[in-house]
Amino acid sequence: MGLDIIYEDEYYVAINKPHGLLVHRTRIAEEKKEFALQMLRDQLNQKVYPVHRLDRGTSGVLLFAKSPEAAAPLVQQFEERETGKVYYAIVRGYTPDAATIDNPIRPDKDHQHKLPQDAVTHYARLATIELPIPVGRYATARYSLVQVKPETGRMHQIRKHFAHIRHYIVGDKKHGDWRHNKMFLEELNCPHMLLHGAELQFKHPYTGQEVLVKAPLSPTITRMCARFNWLTSLAKHQVLYPELSEIVTPDVTPA
Repeated sequence: MGLDIIYEDEYYVAINKPHGLLVHRTRIAEEKKEFALQMLRDQLNQKVYPVHRLDRGTSGVLLFAKSPEAAAPLVQQFEERETGKVYYAIVRGYTPDAATIDNPIRPDKDHQHKLPQDAVTHYARLATIELPIPVGRYATARYSLVQVKPETGRMHQIRKHFAHIRHYIVGDKKHGDWRHNKMFLEELNCPHMLLHGAELQFKHPYTGQEVLVKAPLSPTITRMCARFNWLTSLAKHQVLYPELSEIVTPDVTPA
């Protein structure tokens, strides 16, 4: 099956990237045979050029240019914080109603020689649930559905920021809480990181118009929201998600 193309014109094309798909080949994933860049190139039968990135585990809007000349002005928009991005995530615990996380991001271990970079993330809580499932020393487990608007675009920024405030994103293997990840996998049949890039807004370099690209939530996140009775909250905030009848529960065998 081909990638889900959610926007396309003469210069740009955007897909709704699924969980687990790398944007392009990296030295830490040489064994992977499929990448969004290669798959979209083959699907369109032309070269494409990524203008930003999403982590492998994150689903959502991923934008490509159809030429290096078209890529350059959008890359600049991202660097100068002129784009708008909206994410949704399911995190551990009950977050505050709304808050801003202003905490510098330290580079990963391969770039320890670099200084921490300023990083700002705004978020709002949309819904909560308390599950009668013990995790660790607690008899129940609490979670929040949050809308996230990053002001800056540092690597792993959202994941690191929610880890910083101890509201770990469910399914995040590197920055999350393994106990909650394990419970979601074994009890709720949920194998993915619950972070989704739902909206991307940018100024079209060739038309001057503002473009808003929306990506429906992944089937995994939609299934969790349906199970937690959060679909009304999604509708209230005009969050797109696939029809429940189209969602197939994955057959997951815990490791």
